Amino acid sequence: ELGVTVQEVQGAADILKTFDPKPGRNFSDPSNNRYIVPDVIVKKVDGEYIILVNDMVAPGIRINSTYRSVLAKEKSCDSQTRRFVETKLNAAVWLIKSIEQRRLTLYKVANCLVDMQRDFLDYGIKYLKPLNLKNVAEEVGLHESTISRATANKYIQTPQGILEMRHFFCTGLSNVAGTSISSGCIKEMLQEIIAGEDCRVPLNDQKISDLLRQKGIKISRRTVAKYRSELNIP
Repeated sequence: ELGVTVQEVQGAADILKTFDPKPGRNFSDPSNNRYIVPDVIVKKVDGEYIILVNDMVAPGIRINSTYRSVLAKEKSCDSQTRRFVETKLNAAVWLIKSIEQRRLTLYKVANCLVDMQRDFLDYGIKYLKPLNLKNVAEEVGLHESTISRATANKYIQTPQGILEMRHFFCTGLSNVAGTSISSGCIKEMLQEIIAGEDCRVPLNDQKISDLLRQKGIKISRRTVAKYRSELNIP
């Protein structure tokens, strides 16, 4: 087809084999690609939310039956060995119970978050309600520090996407009706206002504050600037 010798084709093929079809790999570390595996999965089934603690990725812990049999037979070992095995078995049982307790706590917290933020799960960020650790702690009957540890670096898969559990906790501001509105909702409204502005005459923070006040949200210019900065909006 090209009018060249077999040797020339072979030489060209040998050179092609040295090329990297994905040259971008030379500039990145494959170990940096970390995929999020949700700790909790929330699914809507027949109008109700079902909560599943995703422990499939964690190995199951079991006690080797051999050690149980050692204790079952009185003359199978000396007293020192028996005490050693009993100590280790008790430690193993404690570990298994602790893991199950952690799983139960995670389920309780997730269930509480789903109940309190159902509107957000149904309709999106505009319906996220102000919520703090104390609210959830009082609801599930646990200490705030326990709630904090249970939700730290945990992810939850919802109809609104995979989110950090901390995403459900947010501060709020009062509106003219005297009720609280979440900062997440205000940020969403702020983005909509900026998206609809005339780019030739952009709105300043004070004007945005005035527009939000017209929507019933009492917010200062300084807070608008803070939210805009958090959203990376110049």
